Amino acid sequence: MKYCMFFLFLVSCNSAYTPKPRGYYKITFPEKGYQHFNNGACPFTFDYPKYGVINRDTIFLDTLPDNPCWFNITFPTLNGNLYLSYKEINRENALNNLVEDAHKMTFKHAVKADFIEENYLSTPNHVYGIYYEVGGNAASALQFFVTDSIKHFLRGSLYFYNTPNADSIAPVLNFIKPDVMELIKTLKWQD
Repeated sequence: MKYCMFFLFLVSCNSAYTPKPRGYYKITFPEKGYQHFNNGACPFTFDYPKYGVINRDTIFLDTLPDNPCWFNITFPTLNGNLYLSYKEINRENALNNLVEDAHKMTFKHAVKADFIEENYLSTPNHVYGIYYEVGGNAASALQFFVTDSIKHFLRGSLYFYNTPNADSIAPVLNFIKPDVMELIKTLKWQD
């Protein structure tokens, strides 16, 4: 009887293993199109995607933000946020300090990043800066700062509200990247 049970046990466990492919959710992308941002209180204007919603940043680390021109462009259908923070260049906020802070904030992601690529920006609207592409499983895959080098400084960083997995974020990131570049290309300083 013991041998019969052992034989049945061995025979019953010979089904072939079939590996299951890994799958990701299907993402339905919103329709492309742009709308103009000009609220009068901020010294700049730009075009941003119609599928984005602008929300003023009212709390920054349990305090009020430094500037009323700190706001977020939320992408509800894509589960992401583009955080924008503006500073006026002056004695307290020297350009080299602002650039160094933006650089440090980007390179904090180097721990998880496979690479960080810097792309220099220059537009006919006197907008200059650096656009960072952060590859790998970093929390923020895209960051930038732009300035006129005299008075204005704007920093942006894109975050998604899910576990940073480069493979699953890639389709959404590739969809949003041209829209962030459009924001930068259409940015105009107002004095």
